[in-house]
Amino acid sequence: MSDDDIKPEHGMRKLYATLLEIGPLILFFAVTAKWEIRTGTIVFMIATAIAVPCYRWMEGRWPIMPMVGGFFVLVFGGLTIYLDNSIFIKLKPTIVNCLFGLILGGGLLILKRPLLKPIFGAAFQLTDEGWRKLTIRWALFFFLLAIVNEIAWRNFSDATWAASKAFVSFPLTMIFAFFQIPLLKRYWEGENNPFTKG
Repeated sequence: MSDDDIKPEHGMRKLYATLLEIGPLILFFAVTAKWEIRTGTIVFMIATAIAVPCYRWMEGRWPIMPMVGGFFVLVFGGLTIYLDNSIFIKLKPTIVNCLFGLILGGGLLILKRPLLKPIFGAAFQLTDEGWRKLTIRWALFFFLLAIVNEIAWRNFSDATWAASKAFVSFPLTMIFAFFQIPLLKRYWEGENNPFTKG
């Protein structure tokens, strides 16, 4: 089988994976905008509970970050519904992003290890310096996402805040990931560098 046979299938899998990530967020926004945040939270929880196993079935592995995010959606969504208080679902992105930032930053400061490497080492073959820089960037970016969430839920309506998850935070993440390509290209280890092919 040639590379040309593999690439379209790989591209479609990436597209499906992206849809599985953003789909629950779009449903959450749409339902919250039409009804209210409690109903949106219920739909968000159901969609997330469906999306994560679908990702596992499609990729053949459990995705670490979507699983952690999904766990917190279920926990904070459950608290939102049980206590009838939307503060919990609104705080979820802040807590999750700060947690990711602390784990990545703590791994470098305390363990002296870039913890992105065990997660993405199968996909990216970077030098130690590359992993260190990439980890620092993502740690700082997660803290930025936490700040964006705090600004959004404290200053705007529920519907606008819900929209910011799908149409601000997610696109920001995609743009940020795109701008890491020069780093990946520079610190790729070995001759099989996919970022130099064209």
